[in-house]
Amino acid sequence: MSKSSDYEAKTEELLRPIAEQYGVRIYDVEYVKEGSDYYLRSYIDKDGGVNIEDCENVSRALSDALDKDDFIDEAYIMEVSSPGLGRTLKKDRHLEYSIGEEVEIKLYKPIDGCKDFEGTLKSFDKDNIVISVDDVEKIFSRKDIAIIRLKLDF
Repeated sequence: MSKSSDYEAKTEELLRPIAEQYGVRIYDVEYVKEGSDYYLRSYIDKDGGVNIEDCENVSRALSDALDKDDFIDEAYIMEVSSPGLGRTLKKDRHLEYSIGEEVEIKLYKPIDGCKDFEGTLKSFDKDNIVISVDDVEKIFSRKDIAIIRLKLDF
Protein backbone atom coordinates (compact mmCIF):
# COMPACT_ATOMS: atom_id res chain seq x y z
CA MET A 1 0.00 0.00 0.00
CA SER A 2 1.39 3.44 -0.92
CA LYS A 3 1.89 6.12 1.68
CA SER A 4 -1.01 8.12 0.22
CA SER A 5 -3.33 5.10 0.28
CA ASP A 6 -2.29 4.33 3.84
CA TYR A 7 -2.97 7.91 4.98
CA GLU A 8 -6.33 7.91 3.17
CA ALA A 9 -7.38 4.61 4.77
CA LYS A 10 -6.35 5.72 8.28
CA THR A 11 -8.10 9.07 7.85
CA GLU A 12 -11.27 7.36 6.65
CA GLU A 13 -11.13 5.12 9.72
CA LEU A 14 -10.93 8.21 11.99
CA LEU A 15 -13.62 9.96 9.97
CA ARG A 16 -16.19 7.14 10.07
CA PRO A 17 -17.52 7.76 13.62
CA ILE A 18 -17.32 11.54 13.12
CA ALA A 19 -19.42 11.34 9.96
CA GLU A 20 -21.94 9.16 11.77
CA GLN A 21 -22.09 11.60 14.70
CA TYR A 22 -22.88 14.53 12.38
CA GLY A 23 -25.29 12.67 10.10
CA VAL A 24 -23.16 12.75 6.96
CA ARG A 25 -21.53 10.03 4.88
CA ILE A 26 -17.96 9.86 3.65
CA TYR A 27 -17.82 10.37 -0.09
CA ASP A 28 -14.05 10.21 -0.49
CA VAL A 29 -10.72 10.90 1.16
CA GLU A 30 -7.60 11.83 -0.78
CA TYR A 31 -4.04 12.68 0.14
CA VAL A 32 -2.31 14.49 -2.73
CA LYS A 33 0.68 16.69 -3.41
CA GLU A 34 0.00 19.85 -5.38
CA GLY A 35 3.06 21.96 -6.05
CA SER A 36 5.07 21.93 -2.87
CA ASP A 37 2.06 21.37 -0.57
CA TYR A 38 0.34 18.19 0.61
CA TYR A 39 -3.45 18.18 0.96
CA LEU A 40 -5.60 15.82 2.98
CA ARG A 41 -9.09 16.26 1.56
CA SER A 42 -12.20 14.68 2.99
CA TYR A 43 -15.40 14.90 0.99
CA ILE A 44 -18.68 14.44 2.83
CA ASP A 45 -22.24 14.21 1.61
CA LYS A 46 -25.79 13.61 2.80
CA ASP A 47 -29.24 13.50 1.26
CA GLY A 48 -30.11 17.05 0.30
CA GLY A 49 -26.43 18.06 0.32
CA VAL A 50 -24.08 19.28 3.01
CA ASN A 51 -23.86 22.86 4.22
CA ILE A 52 -21.02 24.93 5.65
CA GLU A 53 -21.98 23.98 9.22
CA ASP A 54 -21.65 20.27 8.38
CA CYS A 55 -18.20 20.90 6.93
CA GLU A 56 -17.11 23.02 9.92
CA ASN A 57 -18.29 20.45 12.49
CA VAL A 58 -16.63 17.54 10.72
CA SER A 59 -13.47 19.58 10.10
CA ARG A 60 -13.06 20.50 13.77
CA ALA A 61 -13.64 16.95 14.99
CA LEU A 62 -11.38 15.42 12.32
CA SER A 63 -8.62 17.94 13.06
CA ASP A 64 -8.72 16.96 16.73
CA ALA A 65 -8.63 13.25 15.87
CA LEU A 66 -5.71 13.74 13.45
CA ASP A 67 -3.78 15.78 16.05
CA LYS A 68 -4.30 13.01 18.60
CA ASP A 69 -3.34 10.14 16.26
CA ASP A 70 -0.58 12.11 14.44
CA PHE A 71 0.27 9.47 11.78
CA ILE A 72 1.10 11.83 8.87
CA ASP A 73 4.81 12.70 8.73
CA GLU A 74 4.72 15.74 6.43
CA ALA A 75 3.07 19.09 6.98
CA TYR A 76 -0.26 19.14 5.16
CA ILE A 77 -3.36 21.24 4.60
CA MET A 78 -6.61 19.59 5.71
CA GLU A 79 -9.85 20.35 3.89
CA VAL A 80 -13.39 19.08 4.43
CA SER A 81 -15.95 19.84 1.73
CA SER A 82 -18.79 18.61 -0.43
CA PRO A 83 -17.78 16.59 -3.48
CA GLY A 84 -19.60 19.17 -5.64
CA LEU A 85 -22.37 18.92 -8.20
CA GLY A 86 -20.29 17.49 -11.08
CA ARG A 87 -18.59 15.00 -8.81
CA THR A 88 -16.31 12.35 -10.24
CA LEU A 89 -17.49 8.80 -9.62
CA LYS A 90 -14.26 7.00 -8.67
CA LYS A 91 -15.36 4.24 -6.34
CA ASP A 92 -18.11 1.63 -6.36
CA ARG A 93 -19.91 3.43 -3.53
CA HIS A 94 -20.02 6.60 -5.69
CA LEU A 95 -21.59 4.62 -8.52
CA GLU A 96 -24.05 2.96 -6.14
CA TYR A 97 -25.26 6.37 -4.85
CA SER A 98 -25.64 7.54 -8.46
CA ILE A 99 -27.75 4.77 -10.02
CA GLY A 100 -30.54 6.49 -11.96
CA GLU A 101 -28.62 9.75 -12.27
CA GLU A 102 -27.46 11.41 -15.49
CA VAL A 103 -23.72 10.90 -16.04
CA GLU A 104 -21.01 11.91 -18.49
CA ILE A 105 -18.42 9.36 -19.59
CA LYS A 106 -15.16 10.27 -21.29
CA LEU A 107 -13.19 7.44 -22.87
CA TYR A 108 -9.46 7.12 -23.48
CA LYS A 109 -10.07 6.03 -27.09
CA PRO A 110 -13.07 6.72 -29.32
CA ILE A 111 -15.78 4.16 -30.00
CA ASP A 112 -17.43 4.74 -33.40
CA GLY A 113 -15.61 8.10 -33.56
CA CYS A 114 -16.87 9.33 -30.19
CA LYS A 115 -15.07 9.66 -26.83
CA ASP A 116 -17.85 11.46 -24.91
CA PHE A 117 -21.15 9.87 -23.89
CA GLU A 118 -24.05 11.00 -21.69
CA GLY A 119 -26.85 8.91 -20.28
CA THR A 120 -28.55 7.50 -17.22
CA LEU A 121 -26.41 5.26 -15.03
CA LYS A 122 -28.17 1.90 -14.99
CA SER A 123 -25.72 -0.53 -13.40
CA PHE A 124 -22.10 -1.49 -12.90
CA ASP A 125 -19.92 -4.39 -11.91
CA LYS A 126 -16.19 -4.86 -11.45
CA ASP A 127 -15.60 -4.78 -15.23
CA ASN A 128 -18.33 -2.66 -16.82
CA ILE A 129 -20.50 0.44 -16.53
CA VAL A 130 -23.95 0.44 -18.16
CA ILE A 131 -25.77 3.62 -19.14
CA SER A 132 -29.01 4.19 -21.02
CA VAL A 133 -28.85 6.61 -23.95
CA ASP A 134 -32.23 7.32 -25.56
CA ASP A 135 -33.60 4.03 -24.15
CA VAL A 136 -30.66 2.06 -25.57
CA GLU A 137 -28.24 0.47 -23.11
CA LYS A 138 -24.55 1.05 -23.76
CA ILE A 139 -21.92 -1.01 -21.97
CA PHE A 140 -18.46 0.43 -21.36
CA SER A 141 -15.46 -1.44 -20.03
CA ARG A 142 -14.20 0.30 -16.89
CA LYS A 143 -10.62 0.09 -18.17
CA ASP A 144 -11.63 2.20 -21.23
CA ILE A 145 -13.17 5.01 -19.13
CA ALA A 146 -10.95 8.01 -18.46
CA ILE A 147 -13.55 9.71 -16.25
CA ILE A 148 -17.17 9.30 -15.24
CA ARG A 149 -18.99 12.07 -13.40
CA LEU A 150 -22.46 13.37 -12.68
CA LYS A 151 -23.80 15.51 -15.49
CA LEU A 152 -24.29 19.18 -14.72
CA ASP A 153 -27.55 20.68 -15.95
CA PHE A 154 -27.67 24.46 -16.16
